Amino acid sequence: MLLSRKAWEIDLREARKMRHSEVLGCCPHDCQDGCSWVAHVEDGKVTKVVGSKEHPFTRGVLCAKVNDYQTRTYAPDRLLHPLRRTGAKGSGEFERISWDKAIREIAFEFGNIINDWGSEALMPLHDMGSAGALQRRALMRLFHHIGASRLHGSLCGQSGNAVAAEGHPISFDPETLAESECILLWGANLLSTAHHHWHFCLEARKMRGAKIISIDPRRTRTAAKCDEHISIRPGTDAVLAAGMANVLVEEGLADFEYARSAADDLDACLEEIKAWTPDHVCEVTGVAPDDVVRIARIYGAARPGTLRVGIGPQQSRFGDVFVKSLSALAILSGHWRLPGGGLSIEGYPTFDNAAPECPELSPEGTRSLHRGQLGRILTSSDLDPPIKGLMIWGHNPLVNQIDAETVRQGLCRDDLFTVVIEQFMTDTARHADIVLPSTTQLEHFDVQGSWGHCYVGLNHPAIPPLGESKPHTEILRFLAKEMGLDEPALFADDETIARSCLPDGFDWATLNQQGWLFAPQPRRDPASMGGSLKMSMGLDGPEDLNVRDPIAIGKLRLLTVKPHYLLNSTFANMPRQAGQQGNPTLEMHPADAKSLGLQDGDRVLAQNGKGTLAAMLRVTDAVLTGTTVLEGKFWWTANEDGSPVSNRLANSNWTEGGQPTFNDIFVEVTATSGFADI
Repeated sequence: MLLSRKAWEIDLREARKMRHSEVLGCCPHDCQDGCSWVAHVEDGKVTKVVGSKEHPFTRGVLCAKVNDYQTRTYAPDRLLHPLRRTGAKGSGEFERISWDKAIREIAFEFGNIINDWGSEALMPLHDMGSAGALQRRALMRLFHHIGASRLHGSLCGQSGNAVAAEGHPISFDPETLAESECILLWGANLLSTAHHHWHFCLEARKMRGAKIISIDPRRTRTAAKCDEHISIRPGTDAVLAAGMANVLVEEGLADFEYARSAADDLDACLEEIKAWTPDHVCEVTGVAPDDVVRIARIYGAARPGTLRVGIGPQQSRFGDVFVKSLSALAILSGHWRLPGGGLSIEGYPTFDNAAPECPELSPEGTRSLHRGQLGRILTSSDLDPPIKGLMIWGHNPLVNQIDAETVRQGLCRDDLFTVVIEQFMTDTARHADIVLPSTTQLEHFDVQGSWGHCYVGLNHPAIPPLGESKPHTEILRFLAKEMGLDEPALFADDETIARSCLPDGFDWATLNQQGWLFAPQPRRDPASMGGSLKMSMGLDGPEDLNVRDPIAIGKLRLLTVKPHYLLNSTFANMPRQAGQQGNPTLEMHPADAKSLGLQDGDRVLAQNGKGTLAAMLRVTDAVLTGTTVLEGKFWWTANEDGSPVSNRLANSNWTEGGQPTFNDIFVEVTATSGFADI
């Protein structure tokens, strides 16, 4: 019997529904927005990934980095099978092997290392290639259980973490930014790094008449949209904060009652900031005295005012002092009294990131290594025992670690057995002995918190793993079994691991159904510390020429800033993102270019005693004199003619709190006809 056209159309629609599904998930990358998304699946293939319209933060929009995430999953150069190295380390020469052989070889090598050198000769290394609790942290259960070296520290925001460890709050619910009357975006290029936060800034402008002021050495996308841009010499931010505090005190805008309720050294702090008059601040920072006074007045008179701070200013040798100075400024202003006021560097839901690692499995007294000091660790002659076995996942240290050349030397050691779990053949993976293929976010289950808002996100797999790629929890169980381990935590199922992150009584059913759940932490302001905080900034005065005037020593300060289309080194190999980001380019002020005899479009080399970086030159007044800016972290193989990895030029230096000083690079820039000899 023939169907009528209407009945046929109805049957076709139903058939299409059966072939089409929408799967809830979340973006796994190292971004404060932590977006919720929906994967559209047609006939078993993801056709598009879109932002969740229901999520209060995502609001239906993904960023320029991940709005075609399915192309990452289906990329032709995805790693889909285990590989064993056949050539020299770094050569990229591998042969395909089975999972059984790969796991057997890893277990064998790890066992020999433990027998010969002890468990601490094994080092796990992970970072924010995935923010997922399972993908990033679950494998640590294995390393804790066998007594491997532990990890501490951070690559990017360690100065903030160090100050927070002293008791200083550095976060609150960012949605309350909408209640602020003044928002100082201090080294924060939101429109390229966390664009959903910008929405709440605009809401504050609309509803509260808020002034939005950018403080940044570079006129960024965000700075161009602000009410004002204050250009500041890199590395001098703490001095500006001290100068603003000075103005608050001198003009009666300081809240001494609140400050005394929070800190026990207010008098010492007040004595410290006396020296930082607007004129003195100008000498060091380049910010005009009138500007220092004016923005301090705007900030001090607001009810409340907000310091919304980025990561970049932390990455100099004064990074710890910078964060401490901002906390002191926020306390002295009294803005913490009101919602939307205070200091906002990060933001978190109620979520236990450590639980999936089971740190309690690690034997008491096990040494801990700083994850941001890999080059030093791998090349040390004093470390006892030395690192003989290394497993890396969610991290491309050959690009993202400080002093990348020393990292490369360490990874090239013949006596180092290295395993890399990856989705692509990164520069780091090229130096592995065994490479294991990892699933992408569309292929596995995961749960994650955030470091920029108060929502927990759940990720459902939209499709089965491609090729032979595996989630990291499956690798954990596979390897634990091969090593003959019997600790139950090593064989826990994914949901059990995921639930361990969440507090008792957490609404798992709602999280599972809608893909996200609001789980704010109680707002904690400095006064809740019972007057025990230390406000003193530790700012004696950065007087050396490296901070005050790089031109005077014949060099420029090289800043590596967050790009718009890449996320750290992630997506640098993806054609669309890499194409939109463009070739590695150094930005330079016209005055500096003229003094160096350089022109826009020149091929240039930036070099110092550590190495050489090849790039094209863009002459622009968007950057401050005395600086040159590279937007993005590119792979070593990004240029056929020369490496654009800026961290090759960085010395192995860290702040007292452990922050790598990525932005303390000083270079000479010269023109060149080509890069072939680099």
